[in-house]
Amino acid sequence: MQPFSFATTAQILCEAGSARRLAGLCRERGARRVLIVTDPGIARLGLLDDVLPGFTEAQVAVAIFSEVSADPSQACVLAATQRAQHIGADLIVGFGGGSSMDVAKLVALLASPDCAQSIAELYGVDKVRGRRLPLIQVPTTAGTGSEVTPIAIVTTGDTSKLGVVSPLLLPDLAVLDAACTLGLPPAVTAATGIDAMVHAIEAYTSKLKRNPLSSLLAREALRLLSGNLHQAVHDGSNLAARQAMLLGACLAGQAFANAPVAAVHALAYPLGGHFHIPHGLANALVLPHVLRFNLPVATADYAELAPVILGERLKAGDHRDQAEQFVAELAQLGPRCGLPDRLRDTAVTKESLARLAADAMQQQRLLVNNPREVSEADALAIYEAAY
Repeated sequence: MQPFSFATTAQILCEAGSARRLAGLCRERGARRVLIVTDPGIARLGLLDDVLPGFTEAQVAVAIFSEVSADPSQACVLAATQRAQHIGADLIVGFGGGSSMDVAKLVALLASPDCAQSIAELYGVDKVRGRRLPLIQVPTTAGTGSEVTPIAIVTTGDTSKLGVVSPLLLPDLAVLDAACTLGLPPAVTAATGIDAMVHAIEAYTSKLKRNPLSSLLAREALRLLSGNLHQAVHDGSNLAARQAMLLGACLAGQAFANAPVAAVHALAYPLGGHFHIPHGLANALVLPHVLRFNLPVATADYAELAPVILGERLKAGDHRDQAEQFVAELAQLGPRCGLPDRLRDTAVTKESLARLAADAMQQQRLLVNNPREVSEADALAIYEAAY
């Protein structure tokens, strides 16, 4: 066994309805003034309606920053930070999808009296100094796992993104409440669920930092996600399936936070940057084609994962046969959930594929984790296969 280090969120609360106790959870951590970082859709859906009254009862002041958009910009992070400083926030809550939680992580850093860094100084790995404000994350999608990852992604240009990676981004508490996911449309449920499955798969095959804990978490995550995705998508009111999906996404997040993701994500990011394709859908579109590319070197790993998602439907055969069944099953996930399965069915143009391949090669932080080395020509071939 190779030496490894494993870090994750200090506390996880997995309970349907637990978000209603958010004010009390903040007060337990000594908070007097809280900023909730979220997006306009959360407010529109009324997901905070059952949460906010508790703050009055707990005598904790609360303000809401609800201007987070998908692929949040640096300007968004700075605006949220300014709001936190203006109210003197002493605890930050991320309430929403990965974008809201990523912004909340950075606000907890930048709004802290102990932070003397600008946001530009945070980009990269382990560049963060000082201490952050207390941080609680409440995911409203079962996908990103951001509530247990030390990563925040920021859009820094028209098509470019940068990441902040630091153990200080791990929150003090993650609240997994399936009631917060009940309003998700089927397409969003599907895309975020497949995103979480990608996290588990790529963590399981991660080249450099895979370890026994990450692999254990990845397998259980994949079992929960694959076993409940259909119910969550096609019967969105199924609270048990929703709770299982949230836990699966969380476990997958713990796995890839310690055994990082690879080529699927590297090729998905340019699709979001250039064509604003939601991250989960971008992953779903390139997933089967990256798996087929990796198959020659990842056969044994994919064969090990095949029984997890196929169960009794797995046909007898050698490792190669079972690995191919695994890839074929994942290729059908998107269409079964009502998602497009070709790039041509989105806004992506064939003329853009070469540019996308070139941009994907900028994601070396991710590509080094892929089980098979990816050249620019390989990336282009994968995009062409996905088109």
